[in-house]
Amino acid sequence: MKSNYIEFKKQRELGEILSDTFAFFRNEFKPFFNTFFKIVGPFLAVMVVSLVLYLYFAGNTFNLLLLDSSMDVANFTTIALLGLVYILSIVAVYTMSQSTVLHYIKSYSNGKGNTNFETIRKEVYDTFWSFIGLGIMVGLSCLVGFMLCIIPGIYLYVPLSLAFCILVFNRMNASDAYSYSFNLVKDEWWMTFATMFIIGIIIGIATYVFAIPTAIYQWIKMGIFSGEIDAEGVMDIFKDPIYILLNVIGTVAQFLLNLISIIAGAFIYFNLNEKKNFTGTYERIENLGKIRDN
Repeated sequence: MKSNYIEFKKQRELGEILSDTFAFFRNEFKPFFNTFFKIVGPFLAVMVVSLVLYLYFAGNTFNLLLLDSSMDVANFTTIALLGLVYILSIVAVYTMSQSTVLHYIKSYSNGKGNTNFETIRKEVYDTFWSFIGLGIMVGLSCLVGFMLCIIPGIYLYVPLSLAFCILVFNRMNASDAYSYSFNLVKDEWWMTFATMFIIGIIIGIATYVFAIPTAIYQWIKMGIFSGEIDAEGVMDIFKDPIYILLNVIGTVAQFLLNLISIIAGAFIYFNLNEKKNFTGTYERIENLGKIRDN
């Protein structure tokens, strides 16, 4: 067992969930990202490249529209294809990243601080379509909920956001994980919501910080600070290399910051699971019995 090992399978208060989330991220930073980029890296690279190409070609097309109010069919097709590739790559990246984080935590917890890369990679690929299916069910449910005056969407989001943890740690299929999430959060909805809300604020502020340079540069190019709108600057901003670079940095930063919320979600899951099932407590009692027998 590692000296800085963090036990997931135990009950925690709100403050402990927050502190242990960042402690785990800090302690496992190097091995975690080594595993993460080996699995998710290729998908992330496709997402970044497609984003750069989409911004560049969209910028050129925007300029052409302003100049002659016409669009070449080839340009439209290129932009549509790049947009499709970008959307699909986002889905793949977020699916693979969430699965990789949760399976890393599963391996870390089972190995008492040690992880097995081959096992993690195999389980990530084996559960890819289960994550996709569960993501569709969760997404559609929350969408319908938010369309019904927002409050039902918030109510559904709290338990359903933990369904992915249930799929991995309870080894359930997508439909069972979807159903069980409501039982897991039952009687603990408000505390779970409060924890998620605070984590969301922290991640949101951090994400906003990375978005500020892009907004400031865009305002400078458009002449907002000088008080005179630069029409040429407006036309050129979307194909400006610096603007594209800042967009890429902001997008990747937002994506990486989202990993912290996934880790926090795992701590929330184990906290609720311990309150209802005492899984970790039983394991520790069993291990004590084995130690005494030896």
